[in-house]
Amino acid sequence: MAITDSTDTVNGDVIEYRYGNVGLSANTAGAGAAKYTQKHIKKMHKAAQNLNPANRRPGWFTYIFLSLVFLISIFPLFAALMYGSATSAELAMVRGNLPRWLPTGQLMRNFMTILTHPQINVWGAFRNSIVVAVVTSAATVFFSTLAAFAFSKLNFPGKNALYTMIIATMAIPAQIGTIPMFILMARFGWIDSLAALIIPALVSAFGVFWMTQYMSEALPYELIEAARVDGASMFRTFISVAWPAARPAAATLALFTFVGSWNSFFWPRIMLRSQVTLPLIIPQLNGAFQQDVPLVMTGVFLVALPLLIVFIFLGKQLVAGVMAGAVKG
Repeated sequence: MAITDSTDTVNGDVIEYRYGNVGLSANTAGAGAAKYTQKHIKKMHKAAQNLNPANRRPGWFTYIFLSLVFLISIFPLFAALMYGSATSAELAMVRGNLPRWLPTGQLMRNFMTILTHPQINVWGAFRNSIVVAVVTSAATVFFSTLAAFAFSKLNFPGKNALYTMIIATMAIPAQIGTIPMFILMARFGWIDSLAALIIPALVSAFGVFWMTQYMSEALPYELIEAARVDGASMFRTFISVAWPAARPAAATLALFTFVGSWNSFFWPRIMLRSQVTLPLIIPQLNGAFQQDVPLVMTGVFLVALPLLIVFIFLGKQLVAGVMAGAVKG
C-alpha cells in the first residue's frame, strides 16, 4: 500500500497529512507492525478530519440545550392549538391547564366558525395582510439595497454624517412618532387606507444598516469599475452588479420585513377603521364571541399559521442569509 495521504480545507487553505506506509511496515517489521500502522493511519485520519470546524459535530449538551430552547419557544403556539381544540366547558374544568395534548375535531369546527362568521372578514384581512407585507418587503429590500450601494461603494459629501443619522433613528422608539405620523396621514387623507401602512414602511433604518454591512465586503470595487468602464450607468451598475451580489442578505431582509409587517398590530390598530389585517381580527373574535377563549386561541393560531408555512419552506434560506451577513459584515 502506498503512503496514505489526506487533504483537508481549513479557512480556504489546503492541508496535507501523511501518516505512514503499511506496505513498508509489512516488509521491514512484519505483519504485526503493518496492522499497527494501519490502525494508526485510521486514528490520525480521524484526528485530521476533526481539525476542520466544518467536520465537527456538536456534543450532547448542545443538542439538549437547543431542544430545550425549541420546546420553550414552541410551547405558546402549541398551547394555543390545544386551547383551540377544546370547548369553553372543558377549559372551565381544567382551570388554566392544558385541556389535552393532541388536537381534536373541535379545532376544525372552530376554524370553520371563524372563517364563515358574517361579522368577521377573515379573507379580507388575509388579503390586506398579504398586500401590505409583500409591498413593504419588496420596497424595503429595493430601497435599502440602493441606499446601501451608495453608502458602501460611493463617495459623496456628508456620507458618514448621513449614515450616522440613519443609524441613530434606530434608537428612537417608534411610538414617539405616532402622533406626528397620524397627523400627516390625516392630512393626506389616508386614514382607513392601506397606504397609511405601506408608505411609511417603504424603507427602514435597519434595512439600510443590514445591507450596507453586507455589501461593504461582498461587492468588490473592481466589479463596479469594470461595469463603469464598459459604459454602464450608475443605476445599471447597481442592477447588473450590486443587486446579484446582495441577494443572500436581501432575501433575509425580505423575510424579516415580511414577518414584522405581518405581525404588526399597533400602527394598523390606529390607522384602520373599516378594514383590518389578520392580527386585528383577534380583538374582534374576543368581542364577537363573548370571551370564547377556544375561538380566540384558534384565531391566534390561524394568524401564525402562514408564518409557520413560510419558515418551514424558507428556513434554510433564512439561516444561510443570516450567516452570510454575519461573515461579510
